[in-house]
Amino acid sequence: MKKTHLLGLTFLLFSFITFGQTTQKNTVKATEIGWKVLNETNYSIQYPDNWELNKSGQMGSSFFIFSKTTSPQDKFRENVNLIIQSLQGQKIDLDKYVEISEGQIKTMITNGNIIESKRLKINGHEFQKVIYTGDQGIFKLKFEQYYWVLNGQAYVLTFTCEKNQFETYKQTGEKILNSFRIK
Repeated sequence: MKKTHLLGLTFLLFSFITFGQTTQKNTVKATEIGWKVLNETNYSIQYPDNWELNKSGQMGSSFFIFSKTTSPQDKFRENVNLIIQSLQGQKIDLDKYVEISEGQIKTMITNGNIIESKRLKINGHEFQKVIYTGDQGIFKLKFEQYYWVLNGQAYVLTFTCEKNQFETYKQTGEKILNSFRIK
């Protein structure tokens, strides 16, 4: 039960972190035109130069990458974020992690609805891709999450978007997600 509560808390914090607006300047190497790379000890990820990197660690995150607002009325910044969670000693593999996470989407997210869940492989690492919708306050959101369980750690990478903006941001969001590399 303790494992489920820890995973639940992490999942909720991860899913509900959508409003952090602080920006931290970081030195990163330029990659392709208009993109930067965040290179850490155990992972790397690429993102557009006009998105803002936040490595403050808020709510247990490793990073947030925020889109720009499109107008003064735009109250939500689409984002990609990462949480790395220790699973040491918990005997949780990817199948179990997916089972727990999908259960939490259905029971802990207001109007949580799983649209897609499938197993994929990138760079030799198997992961689960889950797309779902849910509500947070006034926002109707759509999430695309990737779960990896490797070496006693869960990596949860999430692209969060307003539901009605998902198709607009999908190409960029998925390009960011798919650039993620575990070292």
